[in-house]
Amino acid sequence: MNRNKSNLKMNRVQKNESETNLTTDAYSLINEDKPPDIKYAKENSWVAGVQMFASFLLAGFGMVAASLLLDYVQHWDVFKKVSEVYILVPALLGLKGNLEMTLASRLSTHAHLGHLDTNLYSLVVGNLCLIQCQAVLVGFLAAMAAVAMGWIPEGNFDIHHALLLCASSVLTASSASFVLGLIMIGVIVVSKKININPDNIATPIAASLGDLTTLALLSWIASLLYKSIGTSVILPSIIIIVGASLVPVSGYIAWKNKFTQQALDEGWVPVVSAMVISSAGGLILDHTVSVYKGIAVYQLVINGIGGNMVAVHASRLSTSLHTGQKENNVISNTTKLLLLMVIPGQLIFIYTIGYLRAGHTSTTPMFILIYMSAALLQVFLLLTISHYMIVWMWKMGMDPDNSAIPYLTALGDLLGTALLGIAFSILYAIGDKDSDLGD
Repeated sequence: MNRNKSNLKMNRVQKNESETNLTTDAYSLINEDKPPDIKYAKENSWVAGVQMFASFLLAGFGMVAASLLLDYVQHWDVFKKVSEVYILVPALLGLKGNLEMTLASRLSTHAHLGHLDTNLYSLVVGNLCLIQCQAVLVGFLAAMAAVAMGWIPEGNFDIHHALLLCASSVLTASSASFVLGLIMIGVIVVSKKININPDNIATPIAASLGDLTTLALLSWIASLLYKSIGTSVILPSIIIIVGASLVPVSGYIAWKNKFTQQALDEGWVPVVSAMVISSAGGLILDHTVSVYKGIAVYQLVINGIGGNMVAVHASRLSTSLHTGQKENNVISNTTKLLLLMVIPGQLIFIYTIGYLRAGHTSTTPMFILIYMSAALLQVFLLLTISHYMIVWMWKMGMDPDNSAIPYLTALGDLLGTALLGIAFSILYAIGDKDSDLGD
């Protein structure tokens, strides 16, 4: 009897140790295919910096392109007659962006572990099914939020509008996830072939392509479905039913796949929590926009760049933990590089905004100084939080590739919006309040 008790106690201890050590638990099956003596070459800081900065620029211009596209499609009939589509845009883009960036981070880690060379087919099938399951549910969630936010203030529920929003969101999320998933796999495979670190480029590319592709598909699909609104509910209903049937099928395949089982289990709470955190940032933005007319366009820039930088940092740190690298200091070479990139990156987009006459604020030296201070503080806080959050997740037995990025990008939105509001308040208080700044 005592021997049985001691055996049970030993089993519990071993179980607890395995739960707190992700290397010997969740990735034990994955790492069985890993060659035993892989060596990871020390990365040149300047090469890494060039790769990251180029990807940030690409992501930034992708964000600008998405903004210009929204400016164009807002004049379409569906946007004019179904105002809830406007509510759907930021919710769907934010949620989908988190899914694509976590996919990029996860695949980058697999690339470093050598799994793309030995298990490419299994990785492709598992991850495409995983993001299909996540995307359809996220599409439903975003559509329901848009319907509720459009219905509650006016008290007028329109079933045709609700079906249009739900069908458009589900079909957009499903299609975009499939296309972008294939693109991200291609980007990471090619980057490894030509000796580019996918951690440096994958998440910003996912963010830039994700926004542009998702917005284009949403606008096109919603416009097509709008033509049937009021005459038939059959087509939207079929799309919703087919989308709903994809969830259990794709979810089952992802659950049976050793590369995606943990991601399917851990990926839901961060995405939903991120939506709540971002909503708090939205409340701050709603207040500041009413006071300072020039803040909206800079909010996109500061949040976009901050989110991309912390996503790269999270992806690289997660990979270093998975591959057993020891350089995990708070102020690491990566942290210094990312902070150094804030100034040239922000300057490029500030002057791009001025050149396109897209903003309402004059770029005075005082504005640049205070705006840059806010941007640097935002990125520094995000990188610091990122370090402690990812290390904590690792110690708790969670995979940071699946959980960290949604929290961090949402915090980036919240911090960026709050700090930008403070920056504009300071500018107003010290007298840098020309006619463009909200007088």
